Amino acid sequence: MRLLDPMHACLNVDEILRGISRELIGTPGGEGAVVALACCCKSFEDPVLDTLWIRQNELLPLLWTFPEDVWNDDGWIVSGPTTCMCFRLIKALIRKSFKRLPTATEWGRFRKYARRMRKLIEYHIPDIPSLEPLSAMQLCTINEPLVPNLQSLELFEVHGPFIPFIPLFLSPRTTSIFLMFSEYDCPKAMVASVVTTLPKLCPSLQTINLLSLPRDPMITTAISEMVLATNRDTLQTFRVDSPLTKEADEVVYKLSNLRDLSIVIEKVASLSSTSLPNLTGLTIKCKNEHEWPQLFHGATLGKLESVVFHPESGEIGDFLGAFERVALSSSIQHTLSMFCIYSSNSWNPNYSSLLPFTQLVNLVVKFYCGEGCSSRVDDNIIIGLSRAMPKLKVLELGYEPCRESTTGVTAKGLLALALHCPDLQRLCIHIQVSSLSVPPARPGIGRNTESTASWTDCALTNITAGDIPMPEESALMVALTLLRIFPRIVRTGGGNAGWRKVDDAIYFSKRIVDYSSK
Repeated sequence: MRLLDPMHACLNVDEILRGISRELIGTPGGEGAVVALACCCKSFEDPVLDTLWIRQNELLPLLWTFPEDVWNDDGWIVSGPTTCMCFRLIKALIRKSFKRLPTATEWGRFRKYARRMRKLIEYHIPDIPSLEPLSAMQLCTINEPLVPNLQSLELFEVHGPFIPFIPLFLSPRTTSIFLMFSEYDCPKAMVASVVTTLPKLCPSLQTINLLSLPRDPMITTAISEMVLATNRDTLQTFRVDSPLTKEADEVVYKLSNLRDLSIVIEKVASLSSTSLPNLTGLTIKCKNEHEWPQLFHGATLGKLESVVFHPESGEIGDFLGAFERVALSSSIQHTLSMFCIYSSNSWNPNYSSLLPFTQLVNLVVKFYCGEGCSSRVDDNIIIGLSRAMPKLKVLELGYEPCRESTTGVTAKGLLALALHCPDLQRLCIHIQVSSLSVPPARPGIGRNTESTASWTDCALTNITAGDIPMPEESALMVALTLLRIFPRIVRTGGGNAGWRKVDDAIYFSKRIVDYSSK
């Protein structure tokens, strides 16, 4: 019996019990096992419950802690193996009303679980006809937060009737807020009222994400007031779909601890130089290239790694050239690893402006590609980019390739990519299929060299071929050519029968090689 005493002593250490609980829950069927363990051993009860309730992907389980007879029977479906999955959304329960108010004991049980929650995510908040349960909870918890220890709240598709209840789930311990409002039902006055209360309810916010906000002066004022009242020493992420007042802009561009920033620029404003020494990610929504360059002139951006632009104007202009000029003046070409532009308009960018950014890992330039395709990507562009950016892992130029393109990359350009960018994993560009019907010549190698050997060890597994026409009779040769250039390729992602035949040929060719090597 003495030999077991040390084991008993270990089970009195709270950290060990919590570690065991986390390990068990992380294994298949572990939740049932750990619940059974908690039922058998009182020492495991708190660690197990804390682990199980620390993150909830919906509000429904918390509301289920009230007994069934609290709820009215109208439309109620008893939960079971089948109905549980059908009614996972908050809508299934919120439609019900209280038959009676929960007793003090039942409220105590509710709070027993609510206080264990640290993160709540609700992906679907529908336009619900009855909010009586939430209204009752709001009145019963008027002197204390409903979820007192919640650190992170994420709500998607927040509709108008639910907006006033957002503060119900916040507390002084909340440090991260993600709210995505419904684009079709977002009352401006309600949103503005909730936004202005966030700093008071959550005085130590580190992350603020407010998306799909209506563009309105009332929202601009509310967001700006929130910025001015937020704790500037703790804020690290600020992503808001709304422009700010000049006063709020001055504050945001001086947040020394900010890591991630997403802003909307509607008009040029006279601002002092930007000083964001710890910023690593910057996203800008703007009208054109004349509005945002001031953010970079003389800016302190020593750690900037990612820049994402969303131009909203019909005429984009020399966007890349403007970025090159201001970026070189702030020396971010040495730290920048991701550069993205997303535009819904046609565009023929000058990619040579990106050549100084030799540390890029992700390069994404998306623009409209439909009737009268505007893409002009060819071998010269791809060869230049691949030589300048050997660390590339993602290269996407244009949206999904179309059948209207008058130009494109040949096997020569693809080979340059494979040779210069061995870590390339994802590729989306217009390709000239005819060039893949003939095996490319290996640069600098004579004809007597073994022709079946792989030339590169490029990591690429997927190409986005889109709607590029592919003659079915050329599928086998195209597949073999792609395999020689990209030996790890798996699929092309083409949208017609010819590309599906290419994918089949790639699959069977790799199977034959694998079999012959055994």
